[in-house]
Amino acid sequence: MRETSLDSTVAFLRRSDTYPEAPGEVVAVETHMSWVFLTGRHAYKLKKPVRLNGVDLGTADRRRQNCEEECRLNRRLAPDVYLGVVALTHEPDGRLSLDGSGEPVDWLVRMRQLSASDMLDAVITGGRTAAEESAIRSAARHLARFYSDSRPEPISGPAHCSLLADGVRRDVRDLSSARYGLPVRVVESLAGAELTFLEQCYPVFERRIHADRIVDGHGDLRPEHICLRPAPAIIDCLEFAKELRILDPADELAFLALECERLGDARAGQWFLETYSHVTGDEPPASLIHFYRVYRALRRARIAVAHLDDPRVPNPETFAERARRYIEMVEPVPVAPSAAVPSQSRVQQFRE
Repeated sequence: MRETSLDSTVAFLRRSDTYPEAPGEVVAVETHMSWVFLTGRHAYKLKKPVRLNGVDLGTADRRRQNCEEECRLNRRLAPDVYLGVVALTHEPDGRLSLDGSGEPVDWLVRMRQLSASDMLDAVITGGRTAAEESAIRSAARHLARFYSDSRPEPISGPAHCSLLADGVRRDVRDLSSARYGLPVRVVESLAGAELTFLEQCYPVFERRIHADRIVDGHGDLRPEHICLRPAPAIIDCLEFAKELRILDPADELAFLALECERLGDARAGQWFLETYSHVTGDEPPASLIHFYRVYRALRRARIAVAHLDDPRVPNPETFAERARRYIEMVEPVPVAPSAAVPSQSRVQQFRE
């Protein structure tokens, strides 16, 4: 397969005459792992040739496979948005073409472009949450039916809790670095309470597994990924990391509620939780929701400060402030005095 440089590909995809709809303007948005080109009608996502955090997109064939997987998985919650995979081709006359008849040199995901004003984050920050309650609850029902229809994933209680404990330990280790200037004692208190909950309330997690509540979910359920109109659509799942999608809906819903509150209105997140319970009949314990709220706050704080290690990131103070905000938003998860206490060997397993 012939190759073309990323710079020349991006330059080609910035041009209006590249696209069949001939837009008046193309807006290019760069992320860590991709370039997205907005034409007003469609969005075209080009994967960067990166090898990052266990994700290998270093060859055109791997990028094609990733594009196909992104479409397959995201069609579960946004079937009318993900239109398919198109080839970037090298024509016999030497020109690049989008979905031409020449030799493929790269691949893009083609999506229906969504209106930024219809995304849940814009609704919250624009102060329109109450006026949009019906649309938000409709999106919540869409998500709840997805969870209800999802096939349970096989995982053992010890394996599930060990993964959670490993995540907490990594978060506290990274967040405790002096270079980030975070309140280390607060971080350690939050993480310690999380590990204690895993130790003493292990049966809570086992009951969730036995009730078939662990599914292949979205993995990154944030307000900016939830479109309310014209029909509910939830986009941008973590297609590249199945291990991050295998989770309890209580985890994702607690994360979404945390993000809605951070943006300025906790009601939207609560509506998702309430609607989920109404549709599925599942009422996760409040203590479990609290656990996952803290778990996600620590994880998002760690992701925020990771940007500070990239010298190219503009306005690094923004990410430092965001990490502090996550930490300030949560309190250590309490453990009920009557909680079942596991054996000493299991306690040691989570503490190691």
